[in-house]
Amino acid sequence: MARKPMMAGNWKMNNAIGEAVVLTQEISNNWRKDWEDKVDVVICPPFVDLKPVKTVLEFDKTKIFVGAQNVYWEEAGAFTGEVSVPMIRECGCDYCIVGHSERRGLFGETNEDVNKKVRALLGGRLAPIVCVGESLAVRDEGTTNEYVCAQVKAAFAGVDADDAAKCVVAYEPVWAIGTGRTATPEQAEEVCAAIRAQLAVLFGEETAQAMRILYGGSMNPGNVDVLVAEPDIDGGLIGGASLKRDSFIQLVKAVMQ
Repeated sequence: MARKPMMAGNWKMNNAIGEAVVLTQEISNNWRKDWEDKVDVVICPPFVDLKPVKTVLEFDKTKIFVGAQNVYWEEAGAFTGEVSVPMIRECGCDYCIVGHSERRGLFGETNEDVNKKVRALLGGRLAPIVCVGESLAVRDEGTTNEYVCAQVKAAFAGVDADDAAKCVVAYEPVWAIGTGRTATPEQAEEVCAAIRAQLAVLFGEETAQAMRILYGGSMNPGNVDVLVAEPDIDGGLIGGASLKRDSFIQLVKAVMQ
């Protein structure tokens, strides 16, 4: 089954509003209408940049999607510092990253937290980009596939096949994020194939084959071609390389070939 590639830029905690507007405008200026059928491009800036970024894209009539980097599962209430699904939807988001390794590792998010966010997003008609991945210790133990598939199973608990088909999974080996190290194409494909097999167990083969799986560990213009050539890698969740116009556009063009 042919899956439409996706290239999603995770800006993390970078780019104040002025910088975000400039970078978005640079990306938008390079976008071409014939890309629409070939790739989904997503920009995931910090919360304060969501509306300014969306405004640039709407003004340019550019078919680039906006995603948040995190969300809380309650719609409103006494949750100081949190942002809800209705809030990010009103900012113009179509996607939201959940379960990123930095959220899990630095802020103590659990598999149960990720599942609550997935279900809240789907209930709010937004598409989750669900991050899963292993530490170097888990890889060295030889239990990567089991560990990652357990994360997948937990993230999608209580989700039916119709809703799962709207989701994206991003495999991000923790040891390859921001380190300059990258999983080999064979290593990345092995885990992405295991993820797809787990999705087939949960939702059936047809749904699993329709869902997109991204690679999210230091993908850059130098390694993108060999990674996206693998059958179960449908694009990338990009960190550092998404902060520069030229490198991000190169990555977008690479998945359209």
